[in-house]
Amino acid sequence: MENFKLTRHLASKIDAILESHQTDKNNLVNILLEVQSLIPQNYIPEEVAKYVALKLNVPTSKVYDVITFFSALSDKPKGRHVIQLCKSTVCRLNKYQTVRDILERELGITMGETTKDGEFSLEYTACFGACDISPAFRIDEKVYGNLDENKIVEIINSYRRINHG
Repeated sequence: MENFKLTRHLASKIDAILESHQTDKNNLVNILLEVQSLIPQNYIPEEVAKYVALKLNVPTSKVYDVITFFSALSDKPKGRHVIQLCKSTVCRLNKYQTVRDILERELGITMGETTKDGEFSLEYTACFGACDISPAFRIDEKVYGNLDENKIVEIINSYRRINHG
């Protein structure tokens, strides 16, 4: 059971997103992506999903169908920075497992986990079109490729500096 509470402030931000999409349920994916970006844990809590469903006059189940279908959306809390490692055929051939091992070592977590400080989550994803620079990963929708150990450590450390000044 989650203990998330939808505040008036958050509801007004969600209302603004809905208005920017003319409260059109055909824009549900984009609406949910924008709403999710408002939540520090990068997910859509149940209370928020119900609120969006109510405002768009669609069943809550439809909102959950979209959340669970698209890998960019989540109904479970994640880290502030979500690292998605591509596991497509091209990345497999280019030794994405080595990238996974380095990420897991650097972050102290395994795939599917979030760091204790809530800063990073690590997950697999389907191809996101970076085959020309594979193996590749995304952090917060920014793509990084042509990866080696030094580059991976440098990228992770740059996000740590962002978070800790």
